[in-house]
Amino acid sequence: MRAFAQLFAALDGTTRASQKLEALEGYFRTAAAEDAAWALWFLLGNRLKRAVKFAHLRLWAGEVAGLPPWLVEECYEVVGDLGETLALLLPPPERVTSLSLARLVQERLLPLAGAPEGRQREILRATWAELDRAQRFLWHKLITGNFRVGVSRALLVRALAPVAGVGPPVMEHRLMGEWAPSAAWFLRLLSGEGAEDAPARPYPFFLASPVEGDAGGLGDARDWQCEWKWDGIRAQLIRRAGGCVLWSRGEEIVTGAFPEVAEAARVLPEGTVVDGELLAWRGDAPLPFAQLQRRLNRRSAGDAIRRAVPVVLMAYDLLELGGEDCRDRPLLERRMRLEQLLARATSAIPSPDPRGAAPVQMDLFGQPGEDPGASVVLRLSGVLPASSWEEVGAWRARARGCGAEGLMLKRRDSAYGVGRQRGAWWKWKIAPFTCDAVLVAAQPGHGRRAALFTDYTFALWRGTELLPVAKAYSGLTDAEMGEVDAFVRGNTTGRFGPVRSVSPELVFELAFEGVAPSPRHKSGLALRFPRIARWRRDKKPAEADTLEALRQLAAPGGDG
Repeated sequence: MRAFAQLFAALDGTTRASQKLEALEGYFRTAAAEDAAWALWFLLGNRLKRAVKFAHLRLWAGEVAGLPPWLVEECYEVVGDLGETLALLLPPPERVTSLSLARLVQERLLPLAGAPEGRQREILRATWAELDRAQRFLWHKLITGNFRVGVSRALLVRALAPVAGVGPPVMEHRLMGEWAPSAAWFLRLLSGEGAEDAPARPYPFFLASPVEGDAGGLGDARDWQCEWKWDGIRAQLIRRAGGCVLWSRGEEIVTGAFPEVAEAARVLPEGTVVDGELLAWRGDAPLPFAQLQRRLNRRSAGDAIRRAVPVVLMAYDLLELGGEDCRDRPLLERRMRLEQLLARATSAIPSPDPRGAAPVQMDLFGQPGEDPGASVVLRLSGVLPASSWEEVGAWRARARGCGAEGLMLKRRDSAYGVGRQRGAWWKWKIAPFTCDAVLVAAQPGHGRRAALFTDYTFALWRGTELLPVAKAYSGLTDAEMGEVDAFVRGNTTGRFGPVRSVSPELVFELAFEGVAPSPRHKSGLALRFPRIARWRRDKKPAEADTLEALRQLAAPGGDG
């Protein structure tokens, strides 16, 4: 448990991925297999059901500390985190033991759930007597189901891969599915790479660089393939060894969340890898990204969500065909092979039309043909006809109305590279939306920002009322964050745990990519990818934007 607490402190104390990676790899190399299995289970976001009522936890901790309930409550109001509050209030342990994480979970945490209150009190008092402050903090997080730390699944995969001596895609594949934490399972996870790991391995993704300014400096427009830049999730579809696997760009397997894509891919020949974009799609148009988010992070997708949010894989590159790596071939050739492949695959799909008419896909120029309905899951991303940069710019101007973020520009003679290699692929995005919003609340940040109020809530006007529409924490300099922190401390109007409401006096310009319905905000709306563009010191709160203006801005044809 001590090692797990030290790992948590190292992860929580930095925002640098390299330092988190070093801490994780060091832990997994040295921890006992059974402890490492439980640590990984919790770090992946799994939780046990809350075992003890919060009221009992506060009451019994107060008894041990010799403090009345009202004083515990006052301390909680100041600290804002119950686990940390109780860890600070409890007296030093009678003895600090070498209780392992696995034993703590199996012998203390699991028996807590469903135990009589008297037995729960005994287990808590006995455990508090053996743990130091850092370990108690984690213990509280585990028993309340509130354990969280800033570590992504992708980072865990990157840390485990070198420990096992395998590539990150292999490790990601091994982590998929249901598993129970155990020493035997963890040792199998760290076994060396075998032949069974090869079929699911994806290729490194080729990434585009952003166009800064005008695209005319790229040379002759006729040398470039122009496509929509879709607002979805980048993915590789792999058809090998009798199965289909769908990988996200973050090196995560998302097959369970989008099973219809894997089902449709069974008409593809063995040894096929297609690069494309996962999109929520209905009829001949994409749905908002917020709809696609309803499908993400699911281990499986049932019939109800599949009907509510149909999806497609918009294919735009062919990386492997018949087991042959095609990435070194020019884009023009890969595109031709992709067109032929999908044409054959489409003809192989049994038609739902009793007349035997084959479904029609998007034509090569990105214009919708006959609506194929929701049954066509594998689609070909259209190429937009343009022989001059003026024509390319005209397509870009139409992007938002077509549900796209802008354009992708790819040299027709380019190979499929690795990572972000400048020169061959470019993304020319449209300008983001902006609005002027009022700061109405703030809470402390994480890591090095834990002592500052750096996570902000912003609101817009509806009549005489300010309603929240976004949370943002990036875009300000360190000096500006210091100023805002001082303002929050001097102008607090209410406290709700770690959150402080503040006087509505500061105005900020927010940049964002779209607007989505939100049940979490009283306004009913939320900004997508909000960030602070600048501090509008020149504006008064009354000059901030309204919810009605936001709705008009985000409507098709809004000028952003």
